[in-house]
Amino acid sequence: MSEFGRMLRRRRDRVAPGEVGIATGPRRRAAGLRREELARLAGISVDYLTRLEQGRATSPSTQVVEALARALRLSDAERARLFLEAGMPVPGPGVVPTHVAPSVQRMLDRLAGTPVVVYDAAWNLVMANAPFDALMGDTAALHGNDRNAVWRHLVGDGSRARQTPEERAVQVAQLVADLRLTAAKYPDDHQLRRLIGDLHRASPVFDELWATAPDAATADQSRHKIIDHPLVGSIALDCDILVLSADDLRVMVYTAEPGSEGAKQLELAVVVGAQEHLGHTSGAA
Repeated sequence: MSEFGRMLRRRRDRVAPGEVGIATGPRRRAAGLRREELARLAGISVDYLTRLEQGRATSPSTQVVEALARALRLSDAERARLFLEAGMPVPGPGVVPTHVAPSVQRMLDRLAGTPVVVYDAAWNLVMANAPFDALMGDTAALHGNDRNAVWRHLVGDGSRARQTPEERAVQVAQLVADLRLTAAKYPDDHQLRRLIGDLHRASPVFDELWATAPDAATADQSRHKIIDHPLVGSIALDCDILVLSADDLRVMVYTAEPGSEGAKQLELAVVVGAQEHLGHTSGAA
């Protein structure tokens, strides 16, 4: 076992499930996080996490190390050590930041019952809580470019949010404009350059938008959305995008007017999602 693997295992044993929003039953034996729980929080497979802990996988990407540090609620000093134990420097200023500061994490923890997703400046999915997964689908199942919102809307399957063709065109244009500004701001990010190359090859629409994107940041906005949930039906919600300028992160929050039909449907979607998750994990050790 490598020192990186030992650090992962030690820290995993120290994190109480309630600290990361995981409900536990009376028969639970593990005091810390199970492997499958940490893997889900970090958006990686259980098999890959097992190989990392056992030292059989020795070259995790920057994104994987960052995701593990975030899922384990590491302090800044612990995060820096995890990068060093992985054999890589802490990401510098020329790379799109994905670190969620402890103060931001505490704020997100207070929204544990509200669907919340966090994206970086390139619109890569950084983290999503359980209510968001219940509403929009399991983000742990997204890998590679599918974790990028620009890719999903231009090449992939999009989202459960209902849109007219005009609304979709406006959203995609705004996302591409944002991505072009981010590429200029973070010239040393190899993953970002690879994503842009993949988009050019996969989408003629991206080619056109990239050439004509305005040189202005997308304005913060609140939008009314209809989410087509496969079990609950159509849910009317408000979606607010909060930009954390110091960390260059985008926090997307879904809410409904208290007492409204949308609020009742959202609550039902979250309950159904929690029940499905418990059903998938009830037999785990």
